[in-house]
Amino acid sequence: MRRVRGSSEPKRGRRFSLMNRFSASGPTSGSGSGSNSGTSTVKAVVLESSDIARAMKRMAHEILERNHGGDGLVLAGIRRRGVPLAERLGNEIERIEGIRLPVGSLDVSFYRDDIEIRQPADVGQTALPFDVAGKIVVLVDDVLYTGRTVRAAIEALVDFGRPRAVQLAVLIDRGHRELPIRADYIGKNLPTSSREAVDVRLAETDGADSVVITEGPS
Repeated sequence: MRRVRGSSEPKRGRRFSLMNRFSASGPTSGSGSGSNSGTSTVKAVVLESSDIARAMKRMAHEILERNHGGDGLVLAGIRRRGVPLAERLGNEIERIEGIRLPVGSLDVSFYRDDIEIRQPADVGQTALPFDVAGKIVVLVDDVLYTGRTVRAAIEALVDFGRPRAVQLAVLIDRGHRELPIRADYIGKNLPTSSREAVDVRLAETDGADSVVITEGPS
């Protein structure tokens, strides 16, 4: 299994032995906290397409305001749905500021803290077509939950260099943090119970935009 980073590879290879071990047999499927089990029911539609569009515009303005423009900024989407969201933020920033920020993607499958006990369900590719060192990297994801995915993303990111700063943009913050991680830019704060799941659907991956809350049987 190989990560792609433009013209070079990660500086460190702490996870490659695990990658080789799992790639030999192939990843198995699994379900995360936000996946549909087939028996869950939709409780509420939280955001529709127009709501998501407004949230992305606002977050783009906030990113530019906080960083005094786009100089030195790069965007890195966490696979899977963080990648199209990062592209959308890049498009909004280009419309506002007239500059195109570099956009990359991070796969964190082999940096998760449960990698020793569970094979990743969906292994993608890391592609960072820019130098991380010295940049302000805005990580982008769809839902912030326990914080463990973001921790894995930061670990994956620093394998490629030492950023000047790392910021986090998420469409939904649903609470229930298990690690001391917070988002710098939030589309919507959405308090949820642990029995509920937040299902983000995007046109690029699912055919249409929406955010719904689902709940399985108690």
